[in-house]
Amino acid sequence: MTYTEVRYEVADHVATITLNRPDRLNAATFEMGEQLESAFAEVEGDADVRAVVVTGSGRAFCAGDDVEKAWGDERMEGIMRWLADVRPGMTPESRMFLECRKPTIAAVNGAAVGIGMDFALLCDIRLASEHAKFAQLFVKLGLMADVTGYWRLPQLVGYAKAAELLFTGDMVDAVEAQRIGLVSRVLPADELLPAAHDLAARIAANPPQSVRYIKEGLRRAVGRAYTELPEVSSFVANGLAHLFTTADHKEAASAFLEKRSPVFTGR
Repeated sequence: MTYTEVRYEVADHVATITLNRPDRLNAATFEMGEQLESAFAEVEGDADVRAVVVTGSGRAFCAGDDVEKAWGDERMEGIMRWLADVRPGMTPESRMFLECRKPTIAAVNGAAVGIGMDFALLCDIRLASEHAKFAQLFVKLGLMADVTGYWRLPQLVGYAKAAELLFTGDMVDAVEAQRIGLVSRVLPADELLPAAHDLAARIAANPPQSVRYIKEGLRRAVGRAYTELPEVSSFVANGLAHLFTTADHKEAASAFLEKRSPVFTGR
């Protein structure tokens, strides 16, 4: 695919996906959605990629849907039919983030509202610029949030705060976002991307299969009741049975005994 509304770059085992409509504050369109799906497909298909950074160009992360361009697109008729289906399934935007098997880091450089906040929420880790701000604006448009607002947001900030953000559509700045657990760190604007890439590099330096199993463990375990832990334990046991046989585990053990830095290949 030719990328126009998204930039896709890979360096040192880290893929960087940049939303690239700075003149429109990276507001989402059908084309952006298609290009994001293509970028995530490349991430999944490239064994060299071990971590992903998602950010925005210019002064925004993503200012929500481009109401004029996206909602006025003739393809909205098909979307409306799909939404009304008896079992429509997960939206493509949620699915592509949540099904990514590699760790994702949102480097939120500015406004992340509506679907833009969803993009940030759907990543495993969020770092924010001092200029970042967040809002679930759906209620202001007479709509409702995607599954992200009901599943991931309460995991991060708790039920009551999630309800407040969803019911009011209020904006929170970067400092408040860190206070409530929405983001891990707030950084000066010029330090945001270097910090995100440094974090991604530290993740990418670890055994890729181990990282993927850990991510899957988090996905399966968070929010489970005690009575459901045997299922999680079975996943852990089966995962360990595989990981103990990998070349990377043997390399880690040898490097520890030989007092040297390990080199992991993903095998």
